[in-house]
Amino acid sequence: MMNVEQALRQRHSVRAFLSRAVGAAQVRELLVQAGLAASGGNLQPWRVMALTGTSLQALRQAMSEATPDSDAALVYPAQLWEPYRRRRFDNGEDLYRSLGMGREDRVGRLRQLASNAQMFGAPVGVFVAVEKRMLHAQWVDLGIYLQSLMLLAADKGLATCAQGFWRGYSTFVSRHLALPPGYQIAFGMALGYEDSAAPINQWRSTRAAPEDWCELRGFE
Repeated sequence: MMNVEQALRQRHSVRAFLSRAVGAAQVRELLVQAGLAASGGNLQPWRVMALTGTSLQALRQAMSEATPDSDAALVYPAQLWEPYRRRRFDNGEDLYRSLGMGREDRVGRLRQLASNAQMFGAPVGVFVAVEKRMLHAQWVDLGIYLQSLMLLAADKGLATCAQGFWRGYSTFVSRHLALPPGYQIAFGMALGYEDSAAPINQWRSTRAAPEDWCELRGFE
């Protein structure tokens, strides 16, 4: 069993998975344990659904005809500024470089982007939804749930990739999953066993130096 620090270091976004199945009992245990995450006012605003087998395959097939929401919220602020612009740019370039794709390979890059809709071949797809009436603070709670889930998965030897991609198809996916009225997709997450031989899984994103964002005041 890992400690929290080990799980943090082990976790990374995996974009190629083995076909090896993950059992229902293990998936349920992960989702339920992650529900111990903190939430403001104890609202626990998340609604979670996990798909595998024919259920996940049906969604994958349906996505070939899906159109993105016309009013989908921006993933990043418009006119992203420094240092965030550079971090995002470098991250994307490094990712595609791990696949041997240069900037001129637009077809290859679009194909890789489209693999989001296939959950990168993961045997389990997890969707977290939230009521549209909820505010920014409740979305923070969803992030705490997501991090808890990813660390628990790492502890069990499972790999994950959180996907904001699915927010852009919230209407379509909500309808496909028959979510109650008033809900929207917050994010999806690919879950399974890592294909450690895949080139894209050899790459690791960098982290900014602590001096760029961390301050201690009043300590001896």
